[in-house]
Parts: sequence; structure tokens; C-alpha cells
Amino acid sequence: MRKMNRRSMLQSTALVAGFGALGTTAQAAVPAGRDPFDYEVTRTEAEWRTLLGDDYGVLREGKTEPQKTSPLWHEDRRGAYHCRGCDLHQYSSHTKVILAKGWLFFTASEPNAQLMSQDTRAEMMDDPGPFDIFIEVHCRRCASHMGHILLVEGKLLHCINGTSLDFVETAA
Repeated sequence: MRKMNRRSMLQSTALVAGFGALGTTAQAAVPAGRDPFDYEVTRTEAEWRTLLGDDYGVLREGKTEPQKTSPLWHEDRRGAYHCRGCDLHQYSSHTKVILAKGWLFFTASEPNAQLMSQDTRAEMMDDPGPFDIFIEVHCRRCASHMGHILLVEGKLLHCINGTSLDFVETAA
């Protein structure tokens, strides 16, 4: 049995391949000077590296955090999940789905919070499969990489890096 990780989950998501026609508003890794979209929050690479530290690769280069490493994976309080790059509200706790896969899952994002792109990077796959296009989720305001949309346990969910988010608790 093959070890389950985010890459193999992406490979096994047949429905995602059908969403390839949704558009390419943002580039997968959002390289400087190549993305035609004008983001509200922009920083130099040095400023991003200072702000994000070791998590730069996830938010700015589209990498994936190691499975089960985010403290937000266990977060069960009421609140809001904000983009770590610009503090834009991305998800509400009532849309979070608890799955034992090792990343955060949500049924939907907040309105006008995200842009989607086609992620066709070869490193998305542990071994070649029939699907080579995945839907990547970016923050609409700063282009930070959040994660991907995929079919998990029969549901279309946002599979998100906890590294990409900050949690803000709300009063009960």
C-alpha cells in the first residue's frame, strides 16, 4: 500500500482534472514580474522572506508543509482563518472539516478572498499518473499560496496548508 500524502491525494483526485478550464488568474508559484494580476499587497522577495521566515517556500513558492505539522490542524475553536501574508479573512471555522489526513480542510472560502490557478508543476506527482492539472488556491490580495481544491472522501474540499494561515478566535 502506498503511503498517503498530499501529492498522492492530488493524483487520485479525478474531479480536479475536469476543473482545468476554470482559468489561470494567478501563477502557481507567482514569480516576480510574471503574474499579470495586480495584487493589493506586494512586497520584495527580501520583505517576504523576513515576514515568513522558514515558511517562505510554502506561501511564495507553492510548496507543501509536512503532513500533521501545523498547530492549526487540531484547532477546534470558533474563529476565522486569515492569510498569513496579508491578514485577509480566508476561511471561517464553521466551514472547517476535520479529517485525519494531516492538513486543514474547508468546504468553502470567504467570498472574494481567493483566486484559483492551474498548477501543472511536475513535482506535484510522486509518480506519473493520468492527471497533470490541479487547482491551486491563492490569496486574492497578496497571491500567497494556500493549497489546492480536491476531491477527498467524495467531497470537493479546499486542502490548505496551516502554514499559510493565522487563526483569530471569535467570542462565543
